[in-house]
Amino acid sequence: MYTITNNKLILQPYLTKGGVWDDGILTFSIPHSSPAMEANSYYFNQEEWAKAYLQYCHQDEEFRSLWQAAMGSWDGKIVVDVGCGPGNLLACLGGSPKLMIGVDIAKGSLKIAEKFGYVPILADAHNLPLVSGFADIVTLNATLHHCDDMGKVLAEAARLLKPGGILISDRDQQLSSMNFKGISALLWRSRVWVWRLLRKGAHASREHQKRMLATEIHVDKPGDGVFPELYFHTLEPMGFSVNVYPHNNQVGAAVLQGNYGKAMWHWRFVQRLSGINPYTPEAAMSLMCVARKK
Repeated sequence: MYTITNNKLILQPYLTKGGVWDDGILTFSIPHSSPAMEANSYYFNQEEWAKAYLQYCHQDEEFRSLWQAAMGSWDGKIVVDVGCGPGNLLACLGGSPKLMIGVDIAKGSLKIAEKFGYVPILADAHNLPLVSGFADIVTLNATLHHCDDMGKVLAEAARLLKPGGILISDRDQQLSSMNFKGISALLWRSRVWVWRLLRKGAHASREHQKRMLATEIHVDKPGDGVFPELYFHTLEPMGFSVNVYPHNNQVGAAVLQGNYGKAMWHWRFVQRLSGINPYTPEAAMSLMCVARKK
């Protein structure tokens, strides 16, 4: 009861509408749920899977050093983590934000995130129930590729920032890195068989694999993903200065100096089969966006 009452008082100044409290989580209705949203809600709502995701994803030193260099300290600041999952960012980066709001559509993940210090909200990232211009930092870590309309989610996240605030988005697949054709497209789709052989982490069973693939709507098919223009065309008209950094998830803070690293050998092999030069920025697996509101 104390947690619910406390969270009510904390969130009240920042809400645009009222939600309902469901099992301790402030919950907002999602009237136009899509198959991808339902897959995300189902997959990341399972405690076993959420814990495996928390253990195996975004918990390495390269990830930590890159985010800390891009963001600086969030101590004493108001942060909104859109698509927070089970709390990977705060669990990995640590620190003491003044307020850490986590938004997701999977209650099971939100309950885990709350244990790390998040104030959780279950809501649609396309239509956030939060006022504009109150946050110091907004983060989207491996979020956009799970969303039906990536541009709309990015704009909604940016809307929350106050002047001088910073938006960071990362770990979404770069479109030009996986524009696979022919046999390389077949090899990409066959990755699920590799997962079954390895039986690791969140990929431990066929059911896990099936559900995860259903959530990754801008990764599962070749020729989809994020691209630099998505960030520039969405954020610059909203008054942001925008920087985009391609990288292969392995070089840490050096990404911000233009070092995009080298992808794993099997990824380079599949790219070669599609005529993609794996040693170019366009072939880098991920795009990080660091945008500041003027």
